[in-house]
Order: sequence, then structure tokens, then C-alpha cells
Amino acid sequence: MSKFDFNPKDHQKKLLPLIKALKSGQTYDRVLRRYPKTTSTLFTKAEIINGLRYFEYPIDLVAKPVRTSSGVVPVTVLTKPYPCPGTCIFCPLDANLPKSYLSSEPGAQRALTNRFDPFNQVITRLNSYYANGHNTDKVELIVLGGTWSFYPLSYQIWFINRCFQALNAFQSGQTLTLPKFQTTGQAAWIQLKKSQLQNQTAATRCVGLSLETRPDFISQSEVVRLRKLGCTKVQLGVQSLDNKILRLNRRGHTIQATRKAFRLLRLSGFKIQAHWMANLYGSSVKKDIADFKKIFSQSYYRPDELKIYPCSLIASAQLFNYYQKGLYRPYTQNQLLSVLTTILPLIPAYCRVTRMIRDFSSADIVSGNKASNFRQLVESTVLKAGQTIQEIRFREIRRHPVALKQLKLKVINYKTSTGQEKFLQFVTPTNHLVAFLRLSLLQTPPFIKELQTSAIIREIHVYGQALNLGESAKTQHLGLGKKLIQQAVLIARKLKFKQLSVISSIGTKPYYRRYGFSDGLLYQHQRL
Repeated sequence: MSKFDFNPKDHQKKLLPLIKALKSGQTYDRVLRRYPKTTSTLFTKAEIINGLRYFEYPIDLVAKPVRTSSGVVPVTVLTKPYPCPGTCIFCPLDANLPKSYLSSEPGAQRALTNRFDPFNQVITRLNSYYANGHNTDKVELIVLGGTWSFYPLSYQIWFINRCFQALNAFQSGQTLTLPKFQTTGQAAWIQLKKSQLQNQTAATRCVGLSLETRPDFISQSEVVRLRKLGCTKVQLGVQSLDNKILRLNRRGHTIQATRKAFRLLRLSGFKIQAHWMANLYGSSVKKDIADFKKIFSQSYYRPDELKIYPCSLIASAQLFNYYQKGLYRPYTQNQLLSVLTTILPLIPAYCRVTRMIRDFSSADIVSGNKASNFRQLVESTVLKAGQTIQEIRFREIRRHPVALKQLKLKVINYKTSTGQEKFLQFVTPTNHLVAFLRLSLLQTPPFIKELQTSAIIREIHVYGQALNLGESAKTQHLGLGKKLIQQAVLIARKLKFKQLSVISSIGTKPYYRRYGFSDGLLYQHQRL
């Protein structure tokens, strides 16, 4: 039984000719107009996809394919509103949301609709993906909502447990009655462990769990808690690498705290996504460019991913008072373009720029850039100037066909505060990225006992449209992950490491077991 109110059988006379016309290769828009749903409405793409499933046609029509072209389905959920330890002057305030989020943002709208119930947020998002033709078996769970580490531990465990329960309950194409909304509750570690164990064999598995926090909340004990929750990536609010700018904006931490957080997370194998802001109070175009250069020139930092957030002036933020007094001016579009087109070519090939602008509505922005397609403008400007963009997102192979024999293995070496990093990547002759592995070769003793004497695989990613488990395609399931692991084993063995460890997600543990890894307390290991 379908999850959706639309029943293809009721529209069979019009829907079947439409599907057959599409399968014959006729133009999509022309077919829609030729076979309307009613005299005044057309079939939606989700309805056509539902019809393809119902009449058992192959589904090669995907709405918004870019959403899953990185190989996994991203599912974003928000935590409930809760006091924030920070007093940042640039943060917008919305009483109905966690600090720094606005109700106009798509993720926030879904959270409000579901009253911040993590179970219902996950299910409704997966329903939406399924309705639009996406496979939903490999999920990257992204938890947003300010400083995760400041929420009570009991809430953290309950929230993540509810997310895993939703993943375990979701079955593509089957009706699932959503339970009553729950905004808080209790769960013990043992309950979460049970849900995690179930997810290892579930139809919808968590292949990545991202949590966001502040640098000054990262400690050894916090790192261990994050791993117990199943976290593999930490979003870290760096904002600036200038203590004066941090102080002027009342950020509440120093660059020393940021350096410590990076070091502890690296020693534990986490993938690090840094948030960096341009146009903060007290900064300038020249200062921003100089500040950004530190991110990759200094070994303290060098994150795996970046969210670049130019400061947006929102009326509810304290910064608005500075603006009214003439103490702060947002960049013009040309000034902002100057900053971003200067820094984008500086980002190395091992880093992925996940975002280049906040998803705020233009109606919420008092002054400054309001263009939602600003990233496209930046990229096109850089390319027109004859410069190269190396960052991962720009190079992803996405839905393009790949010939395995054409792929070349390239290795990027770079230093960090804890040792050496190797970024192993399979690329096409045009330098499009098909698969990669992040290998950490620690030279600083890790504080987590089971990682001692280990080289650490921090991430393996094979690009291409998200697929069902075991399904073959142009880029995924070509054995590239296996080849990368074999290379990591050779490197670690040559450098005399006694074991190769991996910071696996809950849903990827069976995958690593197939390649000789066994379960530890927080990681998986292979003796060398």
C-alpha cells in the first residue's frame, strides 16, 4: 500500500500513456502537457514516480537528483529550542527555534511541522525522498540546533535513539502511521545500543552521523560520548581565527580552544567540518582573506569540510543595533564576491565546501547579499578568470558515466597537528572525483586506548547517485572502496603500524567486517 494519497490506479487511463511516452524518449515537458491529470492540472513528478512503481516500470526519473548525487541521502533534523551558552552578537534569535536558526529555513520548517520530534522528522523526510524517486537505504543523519554538547545528556541519548528507531522502522513503499509528537523523553545507553545494533541490518541504515558544537565544548570525555552516540563527523563553529574578532563578536572562545578541539577530534579519527564566517563585526575584506588563508596554511586546522557563512544581518540579532548606530556595514555584493572568489581557489582538493551561504530567506535579511544562487555566481566568476577550483563538491562525478580502466589513483599528503594525512582519491582524466579515502597516520599518541598503534581510516566515500544496498551502478559498487582499503593497508603496514582502525558509522559496520575488520568498543580494527 502506498504512503501517499495519490493512487495511480485511479488515474491509469491517463498515467499509463504518459509513462509510455516518457519511456519512448519524448520530451518531459511536452509529454506532461499532452497527458494532463485534469483539464487544469498536470501530474507532478512525485505522482509519475509513484505510477512507475505501481505499474512496475524501472524508475529512472528522479526529482532533484542533486540531493543524492553524492551517494547518500542527507536527512537533517533539528533539536528543540534550548538555551545557548554563547552570546554571539551575529546570531539571530527566534523564540520557536534553537539559537541561530530561523523559521524560514527549510530544515527549520520541517522541524516546526513535526514539533521537533526526531522520529517524525526523519520519517517525513524519508517519505519525501521516496516520493521523489530517491533510494533511501543509506542515510547521512545531520543533527542541527546550536551547541549539541550543551543539551542534557539524557536528551542527547533519547534524541539519537529516536532517530535510529525511525530509520529502523522506515520501509520504502509501506504505510507507517506516525506516533504522537514527542519533544523530549528518556532513554538509556542500553536502549540506544539496541537500536544501533538493529540498524546494522535494517533496510535504511545510518552511514554517517553529524553533530554540531562549539570548540570550547570539545574535551576527551566529550569525544568519547560523541563516539558512543555513533557520531562520525563534528561540525565545529570556528567562525574566525582572529582572537580580536572573536572577542568583538562575543564568541566566547579563543583560537586556542579551536586548535585544541581540532587536535582532540583528529586523535579520535573524526571528520571535521569547520564553519567560517566572513564580514563579522570588526573585520574587512582584506582581513577576511588573510584570516581564511590560515585555515589551510596552518597545520592546526586543515578541516575536511567547510561551511562558509558570510554574516547575514538579521533584525533579531544584537548586531542589528550596531548597524543602526553606524558601527557595522554588511558587504556589498561586489565586496562579498571579491572575498569568496579570492578564497575559493585556495581550498585544497581534500576539502569539501558543503555550503557557501546560509539558507536564510531574503525577507529575513535586512541588508547585504540576498542572492540564493551566490555559490553559482562565485564559481562562474572564478572559472571565467581562468582559475581552477579544486574542492571536492565541485569535482564530484555525480551522475556521469565512468570507465573503471580510465581511473587513476592519486594521493595528497599533508601535515596536521597530530601527524600525517593521506587523501587517496580515484579521479578521471578530467580530474572528476569518483572515490576517496582519508587516512590518518598519527604521530601523537591517541588518548583512546583502542586506537594506540593504529593508523585510522576516517572516511571512505564513493560518489554517484544513491543506490539500494547491493545494487550496481556507474560509480558505486565497482569495488573502489575495497581498492582504497587495500591501499590503506599497504601504507599502514609499510609504516609499521600494528593495526588499521576505522571510525565506522553504525550502518557501515557490516561492510567493514567483510574486509577483515572486527568490532572494538568504539571503532573497528584490522590487525596488520
